[in-house]
Amino acid sequence: MLTILGFTMIATFLVLIMLKKMSPIAALVLIPALFCVFVGKGARLGDYVIDGVTSLAPTAAMLMFAIVYFGVMIDVGLFDPVVKGILRFCKADPLRIVVGTALLAAIVSLDGDGSTTFMITVSAMYPLYKRLKMSLVVMTGVAAMANGVMNTLPWGGPTARAATALKLDAGDIFVPMIPALAVGLVFVIALACVLGRRERRRLGVLTLDEAPAEESETVLVAAGGPPARTCGGPRPGLPEEPAADDGLQGLDPHRETLRPGLYWFNALLTVALLTSMIMEVLPIPVLFLLGAALALTVNFPQMPAQKARLAAHAENVLNVSGMVFAAAVFTGVLQGTGMVDHMAGRLVDNIPDAMGPHMALVTGVLSIPLTYFMSNDGFYFGILPVLAEAGQAHGVSAVEIARASIVGQPLHMSSPLVPAVYVLVGMAKVEFGDHTRFVVKWAALTSLVVLGAGIVFGII
Repeated sequence: MLTILGFTMIATFLVLIMLKKMSPIAALVLIPALFCVFVGKGARLGDYVIDGVTSLAPTAAMLMFAIVYFGVMIDVGLFDPVVKGILRFCKADPLRIVVGTALLAAIVSLDGDGSTTFMITVSAMYPLYKRLKMSLVVMTGVAAMANGVMNTLPWGGPTARAATALKLDAGDIFVPMIPALAVGLVFVIALACVLGRRERRRLGVLTLDEAPAEESETVLVAAGGPPARTCGGPRPGLPEEPAADDGLQGLDPHRETLRPGLYWFNALLTVALLTSMIMEVLPIPVLFLLGAALALTVNFPQMPAQKARLAAHAENVLNVSGMVFAAAVFTGVLQGTGMVDHMAGRLVDNIPDAMGPHMALVTGVLSIPLTYFMSNDGFYFGILPVLAEAGQAHGVSAVEIARASIVGQPLHMSSPLVPAVYVLVGMAKVEFGDHTRFVVKWAALTSLVVLGAGIVFGII
């Protein structure tokens, strides 16, 4: 019964948000609360929610201060050189812009943090998509898939969890998977070409003069000054700076928040922060808290300017933290009522004995839906050990099972249980349901490509 209710709860949630009958926050809270009553454990709802909030509170804190930190870094111009390089490549060609989105997301994903990737990618590419009237779900979908492939880096999370759960070395899991993951990334870029060509057929290759200006859209708000325009010319009273190739610009080169004299300080601070994350010097929320405080203090020593920066990023902070705590209700009920355990157990029990020697393939296939409907912690610490034990009984090594378990990450990054996806859709002003409808099929196909490549190369 719990298995049926669990799958029904997830299906109900997905249908309602995809049909836009409920907002994601409302659906994440009200639907699990209702099903908790159906299960007959309504009296325990408070305990389940508190447990869920407690487990996700560090994630919420990390995202809050990460948004502030990288928001400040975007404001002061740390990522402008990368953005300018991508924009020079993109010109005003929709095909190049979509491919540039995939490349930028993949490059920035090297830091292992999805929220950072989406903040930088959207800040750079959103103005171009709006100016040329391109589909914003193409941007969010391509960025999510590129980040999903790169999320398998040892410091990205899934690989480390798999290594911990099965007591393996993360390098033994990741390094042999590099060829398969490279194929997955090439597939995402190829898919970006297809989607970009579709946009090019719809819109044509425009020039700046042909592309209508979107004066109402802003990316950054300058402290104490008027909004920074996304793609138009400079603000009155400021000299015009030559634009990249066709004049399209992702970030206003004249925004008052730029700190060119502190560029190397900000670069070294960011490198030190990311290095400390990888080396686990301190918990990640603490590192971002300290980094955000230091970045604000050095770049904006005056109190009004600091308040202006915090206010500029408050909307993203509130949206993301709200989604995280709402997701805590969903995960708390799923885990507290035992629905997730029953769902996983039923799936594992239904694996035919004849599939035993092919448990790596089974694990790879199961990782695609399971990491979408479950948190990475739930899958890697709850389900993966069971799959590994079943595989070892048929002569399949634990490391093969572990490698197969990470192929579902391209789809996982668009899961409603991943806080970073709300940064992506929130900054891109895309409805979560629209993003889900567009990305699921392509992300699942990307995961299957990685799995197929792993099998062909003899890795899985």
